[in-house]
Amino acid sequence: QVQLVESGGGSVQTGGSLRLSCVASGLLLDYYRVAWFRRAPGKEREGISLIKGSADGRTYLADSVKGRFTISRGSAKNTVHLQMNNVKPEDSATYFCAVKWDTGSAFTAKAPLESEFHYWGQGTQVTVSS
Repeated sequence: QVQLVESGGGSVQTGGSLRLSCVASGLLLDYYRVAWFRRAPGKEREGISLIKGSADGRTYLADSVKGRFTISRGSAKNTVHLQMNNVKPEDSATYFCAVKWDTGSAFTAKAPLESEFHYWGQGTQVTVSS
């Protein structure tokens, strides 16, 4: 049974940092593309980051977080992190990780689409206060 568990969310002040983690079980994350999505109150869920399979490692970051967030595979097995630096109130949202099989070498640096991802975590809440 595949399970994704996000952690690391919480409350932080503007300009602070958080590191979100996504830990997978039931699959080998190295062979999957991992995305981070977020949903702010009253808004639709949006894809903000994506990392290709570990043999490649190419990444995508949305313009709204580029230069502040970093996606990476952790040193611990089956873990992907989203490092959030210089956070802003507009980063407040529930953050979800999701995975899909990493098919082929093609990689387009664009926002991940919800419909393409097969497995999802339950989310972790991030609240940024001004």
